[in-house]
Amino acid sequence: MAAKNEPLLIKRYASRRLYNTESSDYVTLDDIAGFIRTGRDVKIVDLKSGDDLTRQYLLQIIAEHESRGESVLPVNLLTDLVRGYTSEAQSVVPQFLSMSFDMLRDGQSKVMESLSTSPLSQMPGFEAMQAQQEAFLKAMTGGLSGAWGNGEASDEPPEEAKKPAAGADDLSDIKNQLAELQAKLSKLT
Repeated sequence: MAAKNEPLLIKRYASRRLYNTESSDYVTLDDIAGFIRTGRDVKIVDLKSGDDLTRQYLLQIIAEHESRGESVLPVNLLTDLVRGYTSEAQSVVPQFLSMSFDMLRDGQSKVMESLSTSPLSQMPGFEAMQAQQEAFLKAMTGGLSGAWGNGEASDEPPEEAKKPAAGADDLSDIKNQLAELQAKLSKLT
């Protein structure tokens, strides 16, 4: 059995069926979403070509949840994401989202740490709630910290993102605002 820190390998067959290589059975998108909710990373590859399809399937899972009324992403955020694919802001969007989710994850982990020492930690179901929060954040931030578009994770931004864009002043303002928000969150905990 593979180590739990390695991504669960799912192979997509030509018939579009998804095969769990760990348990040797076919799985659905709901099964994959369940693996992710429990904190397990997944990697979905095309059996024939070897192409990494993880991003497209994760987006499909999110789209299905959104279409069932389980809305997490506001319409204005989705609209801005669509605009980001067609404008020069594209190089700024991945970094901004990554920083935002990092701040969200850090802030939420600090809140969860402070809750774990409070009387609320004795409440039935607290551990389940904490696990769901962690899985949600992991799922929401999983592919955002790497370089978009090439499927490779990287701590370095793409070369075009390193060059100052027309709105570089706006980006520094956003970074300053994010730093201020992070400082305020730190003071709250």
